[in-house]
Amino acid sequence: MAVIHSAPKCASNEGVADALKGALGDAVTGVHEEHGEILISISREKLADVMRSLRDDHAYQQLMEIAGVDYPSRAERFEVCYCLLSVTKNHRVIVKVCTDEAKPVPSITGIWPNAGWLEREVFDMYGVLFAGNEDLRRILTDYGFEGHPFRKDFPLSGYVELRYSEEDKRVVYQPVTLAQDFRSFDFMSPWEGADYVLPGDEKAAESPAPPTVDIPKTTEKPSDTGAGAKTDAKADDKVAAAPAQTDGGKAADAPTPTEDRPARKSRKGKTKDTAQATEPKKDNGI
Repeated sequence: MAVIHSAPKCASNEGVADALKGALGDAVTGVHEEHGEILISISREKLADVMRSLRDDHAYQQLMEIAGVDYPSRAERFEVCYCLLSVTKNHRVIVKVCTDEAKPVPSITGIWPNAGWLEREVFDMYGVLFAGNEDLRRILTDYGFEGHPFRKDFPLSGYVELRYSEEDKRVVYQPVTLAQDFRSFDFMSPWEGADYVLPGDEKAAESPAPPTVDIPKTTEKPSDTGAGAKTDAKADDKVAAAPAQTDGGKAADAPTPTEDRPARKSRKGKTKDTAQATEPKKDNGI
């Protein structure tokens, strides 16, 4: 029996943006649709009220993700994006707020408890502060880590690296030492001819060029190599004229015996399994 659910398989965005903008009022600073999803930008101070309204009044029951974005050229360089899902309407919406390194964003752990770990992740990667999160500490990087890896001004190689020290018998931090410099990949095939000198080709430029030949020597016909019917016939004559080596038809001599002694008479009697087993039994009169 087919189960009919009230939520459509593919929810439409038609009319949703205008309805949410009218319901949220002056808290909304911008609404637009992109990649099939509705994005709502709101003021940072009214984040908690907007989230509670979306959950209770508009049936967006689940907070799926909190993501951060860094735009270094902006005054408020960070965007915090909240991805919400309505399981009854099968519809998603993204709510965005802007902030910088010093201004905290209101925490929504009181509305969705799972926001605690998600806010910690954004704090760890971007350094965004969340007011009201009682456990705002790093969650992905190590204890004592300095900096925030997802910021655009954070170096790709980082500042320090860790390794296990056999001398100290523990993990230690040290400045980054790259095994090789960063390379520039141009994806050009060296077989098609690159516009730069490949590693190792500089040696070819230093070695002297081979001497030029005015008339190159070629072997376009058999006479140039000495091959041909006459050469083959001479080779056959030499093989036929050579005498065959023979052994005279005599049989090979017998090998020289290694021991020369007279034949010994066989022993009489029977042997036993004793220490004197090699000696025959002596009979009277022998």
